[in-house]
This record gives sequence, C-alpha cells and structure tokens, in this order.
Amino acid sequence: MKERNTQLFEAAQLYYLEHLTMDQVGARLSVSRATVSRLLKEARQVGLVQINLNDDFKPKNDLATKLGDRFRVKALVVPTNPRDSALGRMQAVAREAGVLLNNVMHDDMVLGVAWGSTVSEVARQLPPRPLKNALVVQLNGAGNARHTGIPYSGAILGQIAEAFSAQMIHFPVPAFFDRATTKEAMWQEESVRSVLKMQRVADVALFGIGAFGGAIPSHVYNGGYFTEEEQRRLRQTGVVGDMCTVFLRENGTFADLEVNRRATGPTPAELVRIKRRIAVVSGAHRLSALMGALMTGAVTDLVIDAQLAELLLKAA
Repeated sequence: MKERNTQLFEAAQLYYLEHLTMDQVGARLSVSRATVSRLLKEARQVGLVQINLNDDFKPKNDLATKLGDRFRVKALVVPTNPRDSALGRMQAVAREAGVLLNNVMHDDMVLGVAWGSTVSEVARQLPPRPLKNALVVQLNGAGNARHTGIPYSGAILGQIAEAFSAQMIHFPVPAFFDRATTKEAMWQEESVRSVLKMQRVADVALFGIGAFGGAIPSHVYNGGYFTEEEQRRLRQTGVVGDMCTVFLRENGTFADLEVNRRATGPTPAELVRIKRRIAVVSGAHRLSALMGALMTGAVTDLVIDAQLAELLLKAA
C-alpha cells in the first residue's frame, strides 16, 4: 500500500505540478501510458488530487441571472429536458449540487445536513474529497412513531461524511415531538444541547425543499410522519411544504404554525445564522414550497432544474 501511494503521488506530481505529458510520466516511472491514466484516475478518486473551480467565474445563463436578481441568491440552473423523468432531473440537479458542495467545503469546516429525498440523491453522487478536521452534523431529527429514522438519516450523513473523511454527528431526536413541552424539556438536555451547539457553528447548510405529492414524494410526507388527515389539516392552514422539516406557507410565514413548535429542524430564522445555505430543488410540484422558502430569506445558494426555474420566474 505504501508503494502504491508513493506511485500515485509521483504520477500526480509529475502530471499536475510539473506538467509532464502522460507519455513523459510513464517514461519517468517506467510504466505504460495506460497505467499512468489509471494512476491519475485513482489519485482523484482517493482525494490525493482535488480539483476545484471558482463558481464566481462560471458563466451564468439568463434564468440564473434573473433568479439571482429576483430572490438575492446565487442560482445554479441545471439544464434538463422536459422529457426527462423526474428521477433523471433530480439526479442531474444532485450532481451539480455535489460539485458545488465540494467547492465550498474546506478543512476545519462544519457542514449541517437536513435529510430528505433530494439530499439523499446528493449524498449518493457526492464525489470523494477528503478534508482535515471536517464535521458533518444532522440538522433535523428523523424518528417517528413507526421507526427511529436512524437508518435513513444515518445513510445520508454517512455517505457525505465518508466523502469528506469527516466526523459524523447524529441528532438523536424525533422529527416532530408529540407535544411542544416535550421539545422544550429535551432542548435542556446536555446531549441535545451539544448537537444544537454544533448546528449553530456550521459553516454550510445543505437541504432540500419538501412538498406534497410529486412523482418522487418528499420523505416527510410519505415516511409515516403524518397521516393523510393530518396532511389535509396542514394544507388547510396554508402549508405548502417544508424546509428542514419546518413547515411554510407560500408567503414565507411559519412562526404561528403550531406544528413548528414541535419540529426539531432549524427555523428559517435560525438557518440564516449559517453563512452558506444551499437549497437543492427539483420537480414542478415543489414550486409553491420553494417560493415560500425563498421568501424567508434563508437560502443563499439555489440549485434547481431548468423547468422549475422557469415556473418560479413566472410565479414571481
């Protein structure tokens, strides 16, 4: 293993730093050009070579510029085809979100992650980039009356933590308490307070926007957290979706909703304390929920598919 790592390092140094061609690297290391190509690929996969792009130089399309001006966000509109499947569009958006996340994360940083269908896809597609002293902390609880939620949320956090070689911090509470008083009492427990403290010092937050229905349902609405009758009552109060399991109306209001007193995710008012807040969204059924999220001012970076971006501009 030590010899292999030495060979990886030498190949990467000669190619990327000394700017030798693959043929020249092969001659220097006494290996074939094909072997050099495999060495360089492996060097990128294990994180020995890390390639970052400055997003400030990325060309902005017209949709992204208009969204950025209208909602005061850094918008990344992912080119998608209306004929693509819902999963295909989500995967395309997730890939771009993974690239963005890789570019903004660095050593000694804390990443807050709110689980969800879209973030799950980002986690699956996130390319490895080992960091030093990085932390990944769960932003919202995951349990309900039917299950703990640990396998689902743990898989998402685990994949992201593994990609960054980061320490993983779980949030061992339900997504929603039965009573607000229970949440108030739990928020005084030292084990919970320690996680809340790590959430507050996060440098970056990654989350999706939940909504009712859709070809790929949001996990909050099909994971056993609410019955159909409870979801109907939520809609009657004007709820259109959620951000970090905090429910929102289309105009961005949330504070007066009783269910949010029992929710364990950070409110928009708490999210804004995090410097970089990346929302990853795909699917036309999330339009109203996304509008509500943007109206709170809690989103700094928006990764969105082209079809939803066009609908959002028309609605705005």
